[in-house]
Amino acid sequence: MFDPVARLLDLVGPRPRVVVAWSGGVDSTVLAHVLLKQRRKLAGLRLLHIDHGLQPASADWTRHCARQARRWRVPLAVISPSIKVARGESPEAAAREARYAAFAANLLAGEVLVTAQHRDDQVETLLLQLFRGAGVPGLAAMPAIAPFAQGHIARPLLEASRAELEGYARRNDLHCIEDPSNALVRFDRNYLRHRVLPGIRARWKGVDQAVARSARHMAEAMRLLDEMARRDLAAAADGNGLSVAALRAMPAARRRNALRAFIAAAGVELPPTSRLGEISTALLSARPDAQPVVEWPGGRIRRHSGRLTLDVVPRASARPASAIALKSWSWERDRECLVNEAGDALAVVADDLGPIDLDRLPATLELRGRKGGEFLRPAARARTQSVKKLLQAAGLSIDERARLPLLYAGERLVAAGDRWVDASIAANDKSRRRARLVWTRTR
Repeated sequence: MFDPVARLLDLVGPRPRVVVAWSGGVDSTVLAHVLLKQRRKLAGLRLLHIDHGLQPASADWTRHCARQARRWRVPLAVISPSIKVARGESPEAAAREARYAAFAANLLAGEVLVTAQHRDDQVETLLLQLFRGAGVPGLAAMPAIAPFAQGHIARPLLEASRAELEGYARRNDLHCIEDPSNALVRFDRNYLRHRVLPGIRARWKGVDQAVARSARHMAEAMRLLDEMARRDLAAAADGNGLSVAALRAMPAARRRNALRAFIAAAGVELPPTSRLGEISTALLSARPDAQPVVEWPGGRIRRHSGRLTLDVVPRASARPASAIALKSWSWERDRECLVNEAGDALAVVADDLGPIDLDRLPATLELRGRKGGEFLRPAARARTQSVKKLLQAAGLSIDERARLPLLYAGERLVAAGDRWVDASIAANDKSRRRARLVWTRTR
């Protein structure tokens, strides 16, 4: 049986002050519960919940966490970060960046941020990095312990499987949040989890342990590369830059390794392989009187008077268009429909208790945005109501109202986002196939 407390103490030493990154889902709830049961071994324990506000249910999740924290008598802080999606950046990456920035801002000196990533997450991370052509740092996946903000970040569940955590939750009757977006295969990690890994595991028994072991080997290799880079950067240091002559004297692989470390130390996102190749070769071999520059999103390296210097270039953020795209949707063929260029999506998700009768839902629907004057009947015995009044009563923000996708069957409005379903498609006790809509917003 996994023992995350013993593992945590092995990683950070006795009686740490712990902050649990708590989403309310199964993994982080199990982690929080285990730490709570052994809190006498800790110098402090508190919970930190991030409310991205990306889904309509996020406020309900926050309330669930607040109630649970009160029952456990554990301090809880709730943070609602602002998410900015830069041009060309995925919403998931922007949300993750905002989440960890919020963690860093709320971590006190000497505290340990404890996150609930487990062995299955480690396997998924390594494979995704492999598919993206990552090098050793990417293939090292997630470290068990690393410096973070004013303290450290620790992952004491990396040796535990998802099945072990789910079993613990059942045995202890833990009430957890189920994020419906976890079932949407539009996201790479979900596609890998639901469509790819089941077949791999059926063919190769023990593959999770093997892949996790490879990640540990890569982590060891990365530590060696980091040590080599520190030595090479010390030898090539020239003020706040690097000596071109010293870099050119290094073998190509060591030169690239040193350059990666130089860029990472400045907190700049690493350039693509092609750009790093330009820096390592063309930039260094340019004639002495030239002042060439290589730039990529987030950074820029210049050569001048025999030195390389690095500039941080703020990434221009641009909000993608959020206007609803008028389109037809054959939901039986494609269970997800992209709503706009911002990446919002609407999905039909099977649910035995869902409010929609799939046998009453037309095979082809039309997606439209709000224009005003829309009406639907939200229940069999309810009167027809205006969407405007429903939105006002629900307290949706102006942004949410503007982005609310409407589904039509012909000229009849049958659903407004995942909030309201018209009685014409509503499920009842006799419905054989039921589902619900899930509206996912990028921010």
